[in-house]
Amino acid sequence: MNEFLVGLLARLFEDLPAWQATALLIGISLGIAVVLEVVVLRTLLRYTSRTKTRYDFILVEELRLPVVVTAALAGVYLLTQLPSVTENVLLAPGQLDTFFGKPSLSVIVVAWAFAANRIVNRFVDEVKDKGSRFDFAPVFSNVWTLIVSAGTIGVLLSLWEYSISPLLGAAGVAGIAVGFAARDTVANFFGGIALYFDDTYKLGDYIELDSGEAGTVVKVGIRSTTLMMRDEVLITVPNAVLNAAKVINQSAPQRRRRLKVPIGVGYGTDIDAFEELVLEIADAESLVLDSPKPRMRFRAFGDSALEYELLCWVAAPTRANKATHELNRAMYKALTASEIEIPFPQREIHVSRPEPTDDETTDSTPPVLGDADDVTPGRRA
Repeated sequence: MNEFLVGLLARLFEDLPAWQATALLIGISLGIAVVLEVVVLRTLLRYTSRTKTRYDFILVEELRLPVVVTAALAGVYLLTQLPSVTENVLLAPGQLDTFFGKPSLSVIVVAWAFAANRIVNRFVDEVKDKGSRFDFAPVFSNVWTLIVSAGTIGVLLSLWEYSISPLLGAAGVAGIAVGFAARDTVANFFGGIALYFDDTYKLGDYIELDSGEAGTVVKVGIRSTTLMMRDEVLITVPNAVLNAAKVINQSAPQRRRRLKVPIGVGYGTDIDAFEELVLEIADAESLVLDSPKPRMRFRAFGDSALEYELLCWVAAPTRANKATHELNRAMYKALTASEIEIPFPQREIHVSRPEPTDDETTDSTPPVLGDADDVTPGRRA
């Protein structure tokens, strides 16, 4: 494509002197740049500013610079390729390319790289507040910036004919060294990405770990996730640990949570009246949801009691402990007032003495010694 364009321009400008070809080509480039800026791009900006979303407006606004710069500098680069110009100036073709061709291409590359990075970063700024699903978007913004920067440096080095093979080899060795030195950081980074794609949790979710910790997610970072415990203590958990652990999301797929409140009553209790009383208590509790309706379940015949469970729902996992507290208080008061026994484990110990045997009933009175006169002389009594 480049050779075709250069050949076409060479035929168009072959009969013109060098200064006229230079002036005409630069004038055409600048004219195209002005038309693009004044007519095309400004019209697109006015149109996109009235659309429902800002994405098209951001795209057009950020592409203004690279488009205009490319149109303006294209003429400078093409001048270094025209034989009618390169053969009639004091500088050699190689010098023209060094002082004009490569710098113009370098500016074009940097302008497009800057625009590509700005577009993605502004898109991230737009979506990160659209919902908790995009809370991890800033991480991808940083990764994109790193990729664009590395790619731009590689293209510029290749454009200026510097061999990047030694740099790639050195980068590979450095990457291996950094990977071993910062393997925990790398593991946390990729663990965070895995958690994001798996949609394990998001900001505001109440999660429980297999180690026993439970709290609300208040921050999702590149390296770690921060949980707010119920006692207002922050716990920072590395993403690699979360990625390998069993995580129970109490807030998904819905924020409401079902409670199982165990209670036992004594044998002989009127279970119909008991169940009705407990359901009335659950219906009266403000923390318990009206739908689904609370219900009772007879679970087992226990050693000391009839074992029941009250099943009901609360609006959020963080309300479960308080709702259980209020229900237990209300049930204890109501059952005590209704004289319904709430048994507790008891043990009865019976102590009995076994009947004596015939041998044990014989007289076991020790023998009585005789009088002092009966003692044999010469022997001690």
